Amino acid sequence: MTDALQRLARPDKWYLGAGDGLVWAPPFPRWLETPGFWDEAHLFQYAVSPGFTVSFVVAGEPLAVRCRSRRWTPAALTLEHTIGRLRARETRCAPGAGLTARWEVHNPTRQPWTLDIVAWTAVEGEALAHQDVSVRRGVVRFHRTVVDRQRHRAAIRAELGCTPTAQSYAGYRAQGTVATLAPRFELTPFWDRWVSSGRLRGELHLEGLDSRGVVFLGLQRRFQVAARGTASFTISLSLALESERRPAVVARRRTVATTNDWRRFFAAVPQFRCSDPYLDRHWWYRWYGLRLNGIAAGAAPNYRHRSVCEGIDYFHAPISYSAQCHLRELRWHPDPEWARGVLRTFLDHQRPDGALPGRIPADHLEGPEFYHADWGGALLALDAVHPDATLRADAYAGLARYADWLRRTRDQADSGMVDVVDQQETGQEYTSRCQAVDPNADRDEWANRIRLKGVDVTVYAYRLYRALEVLAAELEPAAASRWTAMADRTARAVRESMWAQELELFSDVDPRDGRRTGVKAAVCFYPYATDLVDARHVAGFGRHLFDPRQFWTPFPVPSASRDDPRFNPDAEWKGKRHLCPWNGRVWPMTNSHVVDALAHVVREHRPAWAGRLGVLLRRFARMMTDAGRPDRPNSFEHYHPLTGRPSRYRGIDDYQHSWINDLIVTHLLGVLPHGDTGCTVHPLSLGVTAAAITGLRIAGHRVDVAVARGAFRVRVDGRGAGRGRVGEPLTVDF
Repeated sequence: MTDALQRLARPDKWYLGAGDGLVWAPPFPRWLETPGFWDEAHLFQYAVSPGFTVSFVVAGEPLAVRCRSRRWTPAALTLEHTIGRLRARETRCAPGAGLTARWEVHNPTRQPWTLDIVAWTAVEGEALAHQDVSVRRGVVRFHRTVVDRQRHRAAIRAELGCTPTAQSYAGYRAQGTVATLAPRFELTPFWDRWVSSGRLRGELHLEGLDSRGVVFLGLQRRFQVAARGTASFTISLSLALESERRPAVVARRRTVATTNDWRRFFAAVPQFRCSDPYLDRHWWYRWYGLRLNGIAAGAAPNYRHRSVCEGIDYFHAPISYSAQCHLRELRWHPDPEWARGVLRTFLDHQRPDGALPGRIPADHLEGPEFYHADWGGALLALDAVHPDATLRADAYAGLARYADWLRRTRDQADSGMVDVVDQQETGQEYTSRCQAVDPNADRDEWANRIRLKGVDVTVYAYRLYRALEVLAAELEPAAASRWTAMADRTARAVRESMWAQELELFSDVDPRDGRRTGVKAAVCFYPYATDLVDARHVAGFGRHLFDPRQFWTPFPVPSASRDDPRFNPDAEWKGKRHLCPWNGRVWPMTNSHVVDALAHVVREHRPAWAGRLGVLLRRFARMMTDAGRPDRPNSFEHYHPLTGRPSRYRGIDDYQHSWINDLIVTHLLGVLPHGDTGCTVHPLSLGVTAAAITGLRIAGHRVDVAVARGAFRVRVDGRGAGRGRVGEPLTVDF
């Protein structure tokens, strides 16, 4: 069994979470090495700042704390501190519904120390009313309001506690703002009012002329630290939405419990090993990212099912553009309800007109935000691994309504091609694709004013219609011919209207005149992942993709061709660096599509291109690391196509916007599931010496695959099921 915690350990990360909607992952932490959690946490989409800090006081004066080293694993961030003449180890974790810091303070001297510790937090006064604070059994309980980026307000229940139990407490209101407050004890009212007994005064003075200012809340505990002795204590801050069903209780779980939770999680997923160190490490890192950004079933009013957020910070909510990625990756998790929950979360909130929401906040519904996504392809991919009649029936009902909405609002002329009406709804802002139909398409105030028949969204529609065709054959046979007709119409449109013979490339179409725009973007390769292409399309695919002057950059594949007049590898659009530009950066989302597309071409048309597929996949994995170090994987939003450097200026790492692990299983190991009947195992020769996976679950069966020296072997439920040569398919019947 791989010890994934140790394999992922490193000194430069800090993100913590337990897959329940609360993460401590500040993009640009200012107080990372200050005791406690002063930098912001996120409870779903709400930023909560600060958390708390810990001050160490001797004879009324705070001791200086200096961090000497850090070590991170998915389970904990461990910091070694010097506190005056003392030494301390702080272990931070997020064991579920709270932030916890366990301390072991060692006295290396020959004399005993009387040490007071004060755990304290600060809240903007207007977010905390006097009556919202109480103290019971040494725990400070308070209610505060938070506001998300959409200006939606919510109430949070919080509890600050100490183990062993605090001996005193205090709360005061003061002028000032939290934004400018440093986590220093001498800046608090506690320092001014400190009594010689080493206790806070056991009082709550939360009045004042008005509610503005800062509310300081603190707990105190005294320790007698013997010569060469050690004192241990734990500080926890629990956080829960007022609207949550579960009670807010101080998280008293120890670090060892959190570590064991993570170990159990990694032990449950398929065990993978690979001679390529980048792919080997990414497998475990990706599972970590999925759990970090996970949401437990029932964690908030809008989440009846277990699901996944797109990422940290503002992205800590389910978003439809990335949900297609989560379905593909989580289909390899042994518990199928997680992947099913991702889809069900969106079906739960389907709009009355049939549209699926773009974003689902925890406790309210937002406006008409929408993203195109490959719902049909992702659903069939999931059902091929974990077939489920109930999900198929529920998904058919919802996706049929969505397909009707899509045709009604995005293809009113029944052309078979789907309109993009806003650069935002593709998830691909600032691109020549939209400029080709409207020079103002990149203006925010221009939303919903453009019309572009998009290659990518039309491929998504085609897969949706084919999926509904398959489901209807089982659930509504009389309707199957309708979906067949819609899929066939879209297929003809892609092959005839979107295929630019002169370019040998698929192209977006301007619906005003039916002309192809000719803009070369990575999404033009999306049809190659489907049966939409045949032999006449393949030469152009290779000519464009493998050309270093177009898409075969040192770190492929850029979102726009290098010969695009607006191409810029430095994330600039019209002279200004942007957060999410699609005019030349490499996006892991797009790379996932293109790897699938090239793999399909290799299997169906050009086996000789397998080596290039291997280069693409391995460069992809290498790009998603810090400075090319396999022991430091990352997952930023986008990357530089020439240097491979991530969008570090964005601050958003562990962004679940791609499907790395699904690419490993389906192409490196070649596992192509058929549901209840079995699977095809068809590994491709990707330049990897050896790889093996154990514990894949397909339709209730355990499948193990090992690839080495050009050959592979398969076991099903512990028994040999066949052998083969890499590059040749083997059918395995259950």
